[in-house]
Parts: sequence; structure tokens; C-alpha cells
Amino acid sequence: MTEGIRNGGRDVLDEPSKAIVAHLQRDGRASYSAIARDVGLSEAAVRQRVQRLIDAEIVQIVAVTDPAQVGFHRQAMVGVVTDGDALTVADALAELPEVAYVVVTAGRFDLLVEVVCEDDDHLLDLLVNRLRGVDGVSHTETFNYLKLTKQRYDWGAR
Repeated sequence: MTEGIRNGGRDVLDEPSKAIVAHLQRDGRASYSAIARDVGLSEAAVRQRVQRLIDAEIVQIVAVTDPAQVGFHRQAMVGVVTDGDALTVADALAELPEVAYVVVTAGRFDLLVEVVCEDDDHLLDLLVNRLRGVDGVSHTETFNYLKLTKQRYDWGAR
């Protein structure tokens, strides 16, 4: 068992690791020494735990941008219906650079795919020439984002 991360069918964090995650969600630029003071561990212990959380793909430490402010003026959610193995199609779609995330769902669509594009022409090219061309994609429905009202990442860890 890795300290701070227990596997029993899914990843479960111990209390110090949960506190570290919550701290990083509030301020991803916080120093290890500041986190250590707040969670009651040594700086070295925090550094090791953060690295294990990154290695286990439980956390990512990235700069989150407003896509429109950095040149990506068209975001959309694409509902995808597959005629083959949805997981295989999901993996193929995840390889496209414009795809921000892919979710396997139950209901009207097999997959929901968020895409980030420079403009409408870029989105059209992505949909017509690449996304719909992936083997196993039966049909799609696109929902253009008109305004991003809320985007938060501070839900903590349970």
C-alpha cells in the first residue's frame, strides 16, 4: 500500500492526502512548506505525497485558462452515438488535440466530448473531417457554448 493512497477497487485518500488535495485546489501555486504547516506534515512528506498523487493520476497541477481569452473562441459539447465499442471510440476521440475530455455515458448518447477550437471554421473541420470520421462514430449532436457561467475545481476530496 502506498502511503496516503489505498487501493480497494478505487483510489481512496487518507486524511492528510485529502487535506493536501483541498489545499492545492484552493491554490495550486502554494509552496510545500505552506501546505506542510497547514496539514501537519513535513515539507518532504508533502512533496512525496504530491508526487505520488500526480503519478497515480489522482491530481494534475496545471494552469486553468479561459479558452476565449487565449485564442479559442469556440467551445462545444458533442454528444456521440457509437455503433461499436464505446470505450474504443472514446479512446480514439481522446487522441484528438482539440478534445478536452471524454465521458462515457448512459442515455441518449454513448459519449460526451468537450472540444475547444479557435473558431467556427476550426470546429466545422474537426466535426466533419476528423471526429465523425473515427471508426465507430454513428452520429453526433453538437452543443455550442455561448457563455461559460461556472467552472470550478475546488470540490475537495472525499
